[in-house]
Amino acid sequence: MDDTEKMVEEATAEAERAESSRALYEVKMKFLGRTGKVTALLKSMKDLAAEHRPAFGKRVNAVRERLEEMFSSFEQRVKERELEAKLSSEQIDVTMPAKRRSKGALHPITRTRMELIDIFSGMGFEVFEGPEIENEHYNFTALNTPPDHPARDMQDTFYITDEFLLRTQTSAGQIRFMEKREPPFKMLSPGRVFRSDDDATHSPMFYQMEGLVVDRGVTMCDLQGMLDEFARTMFASTSKTRLRPSYFPFTEPSVEVDVSCAACGGAGCALCKGTGWIEVLGAGMVNRRVLENCGVDPDEFTGFAFGMGIERIAMLKYGIGHIRSFTENDVRFLEQFKD
Repeated sequence: MDDTEKMVEEATAEAERAESSRALYEVKMKFLGRTGKVTALLKSMKDLAAEHRPAFGKRVNAVRERLEEMFSSFEQRVKERELEAKLSSEQIDVTMPAKRRSKGALHPITRTRMELIDIFSGMGFEVFEGPEIENEHYNFTALNTPPDHPARDMQDTFYITDEFLLRTQTSAGQIRFMEKREPPFKMLSPGRVFRSDDDATHSPMFYQMEGLVVDRGVTMCDLQGMLDEFARTMFASTSKTRLRPSYFPFTEPSVEVDVSCAACGGAGCALCKGTGWIEVLGAGMVNRRVLENCGVDPDEFTGFAFGMGIERIAMLKYGIGHIRSFTENDVRFLEQFKD
């Protein structure tokens, strides 16, 4: 009987020293667990005389109840103390300055691509995106590129097999589009292209955007009128375009298109190298053979096509000096394009 009183005193003393719920739980299991001291007392009843067992069992059960009440009281007290400590550690000083969170922005190529699509969609163009892996038919042959043309050479094109390659121009999408649609139509084909080229203004992988219009009675005047509207919207309200004769296998006649320099207004500066003009894209009237290759009657329909490098437009619009700036992922460069 004396052992039971000592047990209560011992349990109370250890419970008072417990500083956490975990420590208190371990003390509780020491006395009330399956292998605890109270259980050991109950198991020792077999060693008592039969007449003493009822009184001893009653006393041990009373001790169990006292210990359970004591531990319950301590558990409540420890939980309150832990909650108070937690709330104290999580207090927020509302007078402190707020943490500044950096805000992201669209990449300049993405911004330029979206702006170009908005401009031409406003003129009635629909967007078509072709595959990046093409065969020679769509990338060269259907676009009236001769078999011996330098563009087909291995040093200019990334070939996967003898027939398939990484497309060198989004013009291939024009062929796929014309095969599926009857004219009249206006289509825009943006996407990545790949060429074996690398310098300050060229990259092995870059973004291009092709446009195509096919209808009855389409002329070069329609082409220049559309390009004038594009230049005024993209660069400056006073921008003008200039067409210079050129050559492309898939257009005839073909032109290089210059835009008056938005930086100097055409007066001449470092950006335009003193000429007042900046080359931005190539264009022309769709070659009869290209229309025939797609099942379009060139005697009934005519059309014009144009193609531009999205990086080049972004470099001119934002004054970027090197094409590698787009892919270096320099945060200092990208932060300049936040709204």
